[in-house]
Amino acid sequence: MISSQRAELKSEIMAMPSWLRRPIGKASEISTVQRIIKQRQIHTICEEGRCPNRGECYAQKTATFLLMGPTCTRSCAFCQVDKGHAPMPLDLEEPEKVAQAVQLLGLRYVVLTSVARDDLPDQGAGHFVKTIATIRQLNPETQIEVLTPDFWGGAGVGESGQRQRIAMIVKAKPACFNHNIETVQRLTGPVRRGAKYDRSLLVLATVKEIDSTIPTKSGLMLGHGETVDEVIEAMAHLRAVGCDRLTIGQYMRPSLEHLPVQKYWTPEEFDRLGRLAWEMGFNHVRSGPLVRSSYHAGE
Repeated sequence: MISSQRAELKSEIMAMPSWLRRPIGKASEISTVQRIIKQRQIHTICEEGRCPNRGECYAQKTATFLLMGPTCTRSCAFCQVDKGHAPMPLDLEEPEKVAQAVQLLGLRYVVLTSVARDDLPDQGAGHFVKTIATIRQLNPETQIEVLTPDFWGGAGVGESGQRQRIAMIVKAKPACFNHNIETVQRLTGPVRRGAKYDRSLLVLATVKEIDSTIPTKSGLMLGHGETVDEVIEAMAHLRAVGCDRLTIGQYMRPSLEHLPVQKYWTPEEFDRLGRLAWEMGFNHVRSGPLVRSSYHAGE
C-alpha cells in the first residue's frame, strides 16, 4: 500500500463515528467457530464479510454460512466477498460439512446464504435445498433461514427460470426467506452491479405467491447517498410485495477499492426509520448502525 493510500485509509478510520466502534466479542467463542469451519473448509459470511456482530451472534448460538465457495460471479461495489475470477466447482460434501458444524456448535438458528453462482444451471438453488435437508437430518430442532441471490440467469433465463429456482427453496419450508434489495432504486446500478431493483422485489413477491405462510425479509444499508424519502419509498415497495421483516444498517467501506461512504447515519436517524417501518406494517424490524441482514435473526 502506497503512502497516499495509507493516509486515506487512516483518515477514513479516524472519521468513523464513535457509535460504529465496538468490541467484536469473546475471542474464545470466535476462535471456536473459526476452528470448526476451517477444519471443514467451509465458509461463513460472518468471517468473509468481517461482520462486527459475529461475536454476539456466536454467543447466541446463531451463525450465517456462506455456501458454494467464497468467490462470487457478481461484482457488487460494496461487498467484501471475493470476486473477479472463476468460482471453484461445487463441493458436493458441503451440505454434510455444514450440518456437522451446526451440530458441533450447538446452533439453534442458522442462516444459509451464498455467493451468486451465475455459472451454475440452477444458480445453486438445488444446493440450498440439499443443505437444508442435511442440516435437518442431524439437527431437527434447528431453524433455518435462507438469504438468497436473485437466481436470475443461466439455464431458463428470465422470470420462469427464476420462479422455478425460488419454488425449489420455498418447497423446503425455510423459517424465513430473505433477499436483500440493499439500497434504494436510484442507486441500485452503481451499488449492486449485475442486479436490478425490480428483479429483487420480484423474488420476494414470488415467495409469497407460492407460499404466503413463509415470512419474507429484506435489508437496506444506508450511506451511499440515499435520501430519507428514498429510503421510505424503498420500504413502501417492500411492503407492497408483502415483505414481513426488515433490517436497516450502515454501510462501512471494506477497503479503498470499494465505494466510499457518503454519509454516516446517526443512531437517532436509524431509530426514526425503525419506528416508521413498524408503523408501515413490518412485523420484525432491526434498525441501527451495526445491524446486518442476520442480526438477531433467531428472534
